[in-house]
Amino acid sequence: MTTEWENPQTDLYVETPRRMPRWPWAVIAVFLLMIGLTVTAWNISLPYFAMSPGPLYDVTDFVILGEGDPQPSEGDLYMLTVVLQEVNIFEYVLGALDPAVDLVERQKIRPDDVSREQQREVNLRSMNESKTTAILVALGKLGYEATMSGEGLKVASLLEGVPAAEVLQEGDVIIAVEGVEVTIAPDGVAEITSYDIGDTITLTIRRDGEVLDVDVLLIEHTEFADRPMVGFLAETYNPSFVFPIDIDIDSQNIGGPSAGLMYTLAVMDVLSDDDLTKGWRIAGTGTIRSDGTVGAIGGIKQKVVAAQEAGAQYVFVPVSNFEAAATVVDDDVELVAVESVDDALDFLSELPHA
Repeated sequence: MTTEWENPQTDLYVETPRRMPRWPWAVIAVFLLMIGLTVTAWNISLPYFAMSPGPLYDVTDFVILGEGDPQPSEGDLYMLTVVLQEVNIFEYVLGALDPAVDLVERQKIRPDDVSREQQREVNLRSMNESKTTAILVALGKLGYEATMSGEGLKVASLLEGVPAAEVLQEGDVIIAVEGVEVTIAPDGVAEITSYDIGDTITLTIRRDGEVLDVDVLLIEHTEFADRPMVGFLAETYNPSFVFPIDIDIDSQNIGGPSAGLMYTLAVMDVLSDDDLTKGWRIAGTGTIRSDGTVGAIGGIKQKVVAAQEAGAQYVFVPVSNFEAAATVVDDDVELVAVESVDDALDFLSELPHA
């Protein structure tokens, strides 16, 4: 396009190009800047994890029998999980607006001196200990002769910077907690976590042939808020177990100890002629120790939300987690507080058939 105009001095017509406005360039520049900032922000992780409801698994499907077929069940026994995800600024904002999501400092989930692989190894070892203990408890409840033993809790590794690192060493074997003898890891961890954050407890350890007492301050768990820990990876020292039948649990590469209660119920359901579920959709969570005691877990709110979304009708939760669980439960789900596997079995025995 050109513009014609009249020159009064020469009476000639002169053509001159029209100047393009500058504002479109400014808009384009701002647009490109916004895209660049968005891409940059999306790829920068904040020092937080989003803890959100995870998938549910019917744990009766995980039980593997060497011989014979599992007894059929009309209902479901669900274990509950949480999902942990590092977040960028956009995901942080979305998480802050979602009541089903908790934002937890990354340092509490995975300290700087712990790699993803190390954390994964910790969770898988905890799961293996939990599975073995669950089988032991379930077989005992069904009248089988089953034994599991160890020689204490071995300190496989220590977190850097925790108070316990000043008095414990890798390779130490903890044989008592506040005078209570412990022989396997699940029992020892349960005994430790029965105390409160800020408590100082006495651990009796075996080191280089000597027996020593050391005092350890319990700190907040790096992964689960309001739960105490010493700050070491525990494993059973010289574990030994004898089961009268060939049975295993395929945990699908899921980590952590919190499925202990549901694994126990699943093994009993698979081996028993009685259908524990009676046609109901039952979910639950909680650690298990060799005497059948159910212990506290982390991520209880997310797990209850997941159970509700999956249509569970009853949810077993440890007594110490009940108050937090009650803050997110709706009217369609009944929370059942349990201190032991016997509490869960007593509740199931009173259920009518669906």
